[in-house]
Amino acid sequence: MKPARATSYAAAGILCLSLGACNGGENNTQFGTALGVLIGGVLGSGMTAGSIMGTSAGAAVGGFIGYNVSKRI
Repeated sequence: MKPARATSYAAAGILCLSLGACNGGENNTQFGTALGVLIGGVLGSGMTAGSIMGTSAGAAVGGFIGYNVSKRI
C-alpha cells in the first residue's frame, strides 16, 4: 500500500470517529452512531476510491442509520 493511500485511510478513519463523537445521547445511541459512522465511512471510501466527499457522505449516512437503529433497540 502506498504511503499516501495509507494516510488517506487513516485520515478517513479519524474523520469518521470524530463525527461519531458529535452525538450527545445515551450510551446505546452513541455506540450505534459511532459504529454507523465508521462503517459508512469505510464503505463510502471504498465505493468512491478514497475520495474525501465519498467518505464524508458515507459517514454521514452511516451515522444517521446507526443512530436511528440504536434508538429502536
